[in-house]
Amino acid sequence: MLYVLIGLGALLLILISVILIRALMFNAPPLPVSDGEELYVNGEKAVSDLAEMIRCKTISSHTKSEEDDAEFDKFKATLKRLFPKVYESCEYNEVGARAILLRYKGKSADAPTVLMSHYDVVSVEEANWDKPPFDGVLENGVLWGRGALDTKGTLNGVMQAMEALISEGFVPENDIYMAFAGDEEINGTGAPSIVDIFEEKGIKPAFVLDEGGAVVENVFPGVKLPCALIGIAEKGILNAELSFSGNGGHASSPKPHTPVGRLSRACVRIEENPQKFRVSEPTALMLDTLARHSTFVYKIIFANLWCFAPVLDLICKKSGGELNALLRTTCAFTQMEGSKGINVIPPNARMAANLRILPGETMDGTLEYLKKTVNDKDITVSKISGTEPSVISTVNAHGWDKVASAVSSTWKNTIISPYLMFAASDSRHWGRICDKVYRFSAMALTAEERGTIHGNNERIPVETVKKTVEFYIRLIKQC
Repeated sequence: MLYVLIGLGALLLILISVILIRALMFNAPPLPVSDGEELYVNGEKAVSDLAEMIRCKTISSHTKSEEDDAEFDKFKATLKRLFPKVYESCEYNEVGARAILLRYKGKSADAPTVLMSHYDVVSVEEANWDKPPFDGVLENGVLWGRGALDTKGTLNGVMQAMEALISEGFVPENDIYMAFAGDEEINGTGAPSIVDIFEEKGIKPAFVLDEGGAVVENVFPGVKLPCALIGIAEKGILNAELSFSGNGGHASSPKPHTPVGRLSRACVRIEENPQKFRVSEPTALMLDTLARHSTFVYKIIFANLWCFAPVLDLICKKSGGELNALLRTTCAFTQMEGSKGINVIPPNARMAANLRILPGETMDGTLEYLKKTVNDKDITVSKISGTEPSVISTVNAHGWDKVASAVSSTWKNTIISPYLMFAASDSRHWGRICDKVYRFSAMALTAEERGTIHGNNERIPVETVKKTVEFYIRLIKQC
């Protein structure tokens, strides 16, 4: 028995030693060095132009009465007026009713860059705003308005940079395309139609840049430096329905389990049996990058996930939130319908859920998981709509290096990391012709500012507007 205990103690000592040695070797490389170049940005023009864009009420909605085609036409006319050099120098195409495609010819057409954005916005509850959402109010160094962040702010950055560089006589090494959709918020046809054009013409982008991550702080435990998160993939989406049909009846004499009760039990089963914990490639790259800049305790965990993955899985299950969403396909129940009368058992009842699917998994597989977990032959589980996870883009490419270089020169002493986007964007459509699609909204945003996207009081500081332009100047100069 003594020898067994000694042997177990020796094994434990070896295990602890391996864990500590791996943590001690889990060091961060030096941060990228800024190019040191000082850039002039006409901040007054950038802010004024963005305010004019905000004043175009380009709301996209599945409820067509909320849309106004005249506002979209007004936006397109405004762009042409604000950026005359771009429109004089670029090939211009309108794709469908609302998408805009501009091409600035470079010395070569072989490895073009595509800079994306969208100019449609989501609707607002004006009564909940402190400033009118479409007036473009500038007050105390902050510009207020729907679309300031999502994503007229980045569209403005692209156009300001192009206008300034074209005015200086700049000619890029390769063609630069500006692709702006007007129906992104309703998953429209603008962006896929532009990709169709590229595919038909055999044009292969060197890289594509769209909205996505930002320069943020306090997003990873133990990391004190700002982090520029550049999305290299998006989770898929499955909107699913659970439905139950019966005879209904009077609520005075119910059966042991009503349709609503049966559906509620199904909901609980799914919430108590989440999808499996899995570290996808984008998340693995993010954890490996950020954890190296964290404190030693977190280095112990993330340098030894082979040992601590079950602990991390348990933490994710209990806490939910963003860390959990990085590491598994998630399910959020969002709607439930039953009887119209409070004293009537419904003949039909339904629940709807929104699932976000990890790369490497599929809508069909996720639907099967739901059916197996519900395990009720009387409940029908069906797909309402959805999209598969995007292609995972490589970080071993010149396109990634160019974006990273522009980031490090614009926001100094910043960690640059790949990450997995939870939200969907138009950039996923480019995956069929390009594996270098990056998602980065060129802004440093606080948690409060990020919370205004699709919410109330969306706004952007003047300095952020200028930095966005600076980023795009640095990026375009490399293309």
